[in-house]
Formats: sequence, structure tokens, C-alpha cells
Amino acid sequence: MATSGVKLLGARQSPFMTRVMMALEMKSIDYEVICEFLIIVQYIDDAWTNGPSILPPHPHDRATARFWAAFVDDKLVPLLGQLREAEGEDAKELVFKKLFEAFMWLEEAFINCSKGKAFFGGDSIGYLDIALGSFVGYIRVTEMMNETKLLDETKTPSLAG
Repeated sequence: MATSGVKLLGARQSPFMTRVMMALEMKSIDYEVICEFLIIVQYIDDAWTNGPSILPPHPHDRATARFWAAFVDDKLVPLLGQLREAEGEDAKELVFKKLFEAFMWLEEAFINCSKGKAFFGGDSIGYLDIALGSFVGYIRVTEMMNETKLLDETKTPSLAG
């Protein structure tokens, strides 16, 4: 049986994934974690044409949605993790500053993408709504644990509402 080249599909943060990673490490098996969930969402939209479209129909709008979804995964989510691991008030304050800046960028993206509608995707939930919306619970817990508001009704009313 191979002891290298194993591709593990999942999210490192999942306790279920941790079980599998622990077992692979105990067996000294080299593995690569692949967590490309947004690619899977794109595939679902392409493969199943029934129901509403997840990605916008126009190529520019599709690229914009993909850009901001990548921003959520590559910039916002790591900052939430950094906040959890930050030691000391100065370190936390620096991460909060970066988080607020990221949410301000997303607020502007919402205004531009939603075109005055309820969702990033316009009238219905779309790709970017899924990308950011799946973290709302985590964001709210982070707010409670740190006694702060990341999604603030005065600074980011479109995201907070």
C-alpha cells in the first residue's frame, strides 16, 4: 500500500478531519490536504442546471464573485484564525484592524455586486453569499468571545443587516 501521495479532501479545522490526519500521521503516511470547497460549489452549479444559478451569468460578474470569494478564503478566514491565536492586547488590536479593513472591503463589494438587492448575488443567494455566509456563525462567536462587533451596523450596514 502507498505511503505517499495521499490526497485528503476536507478542512483542517474539522475535528473529523483531525481524526483522519492523526491516523495518517501515526502510520507515517505523507499526505496533502486539499480543501477546495468553492471549486466544488462551482462544479455543482455547472453540473446541475436545475434550480437557480449560483454564479452570475455574465463573465465579468462571475470573475468578480470568484475574486471576492477567494478574498474571504485567503484573507478573511486566516485573520479570524490569527485573532484566536493572538497573544496580548497589541497583537489582537493589530488583527482587529486588519479584520475591520477586510470587512470594509467586503462592504464595498456588497454594494457593487448586489446592485441594491438583498444578496451579493442580487435577488437570490449566490456564490459569494455562500462563501461569506457559511462563516457568519463563526464570525458571531468571534464577536462574542472578544466582546466586539466585526459586522457593525454603522460601519458595515449592508453586511450587518
